[in-house]
Amino acid sequence: MQDMNDKFKAIFKVIEKFCFDREDPVKAIHNMRFFQEGYDAFGIDDDDLKPLRDRILEDFQISVLEIADLGKLLFKTGKYEFGTLAIMLIKKHRPRMDAYVYDAVKQWLDEGVENWAHADLLAIKIIPVFFELDLCNLESFESWRDSSGKWTRRAVVMSLNSIKQAIDAKALLEFITPMIQDNEKVVQQAIGIFLSDLWNKNNASVEDFLAEHKDQMDIATLKTATSPMPIAKARLFRKTLPRHQSHHKRNNPRHNKKAGAK
Repeated sequence: MQDMNDKFKAIFKVIEKFCFDREDPVKAIHNMRFFQEGYDAFGIDDDDLKPLRDRILEDFQISVLEIADLGKLLFKTGKYEFGTLAIMLIKKHRPRMDAYVYDAVKQWLDEGVENWAHADLLAIKIIPVFFELDLCNLESFESWRDSSGKWTRRAVVMSLNSIKQAIDAKALLEFITPMIQDNEKVVQQAIGIFLSDLWNKNNASVEDFLAEHKDQMDIATLKTATSPMPIAKARLFRKTLPRHQSHHKRNNPRHNKKAGAK
């Protein structure tokens, strides 16, 4: 279904004309600072895409399964607005999502998503619906956690913030345990955010988790995870650099203002 059929070709023409007519290179350049991984965009605000979303839904009567396949094609373009539009379209069909959409969204993340904004938007607005509709549970969600795609793994962690009210904190912490040594910065950032938010709901479980795993965890992740704690408590879980590393900057002649002075 995901081939560029006549309906998809017509939708693409509408999207391209809309975006080229509203292209703002200055805004696109300004927004690049928020995306270290790259940002290929027309410079159109997300809210300004809503009329385009509504037009496509009304004029083409596109089904949720068609959106799932169209989204694969939209993300393949690499254009930021095209990916955002795919998420906006599928969001309008949240009650009608099924196993096919579940698999398609994972493919969006595995093969199409290229930035934190799309990963987090899917994590917050779409993935929790899969849990609400019983399309997955933590056990079946493990395949997402173990994905080779860093944006899929980030989305997995970020989505836990939206389902933490319905699932036991210890189960969530057990679920993320294999991820604490993930080498991707964007995943570590998500882990820190998740632990920080979960601490506000269940501080005892998070503190037990940190006490057990802090030696294997990233320093920056621990700093984020403990940021809502009182300073004295946070220090119990934070790691410090080894003495020879913490003094490296001070002892390095390149950082010594007097070094080389005659």
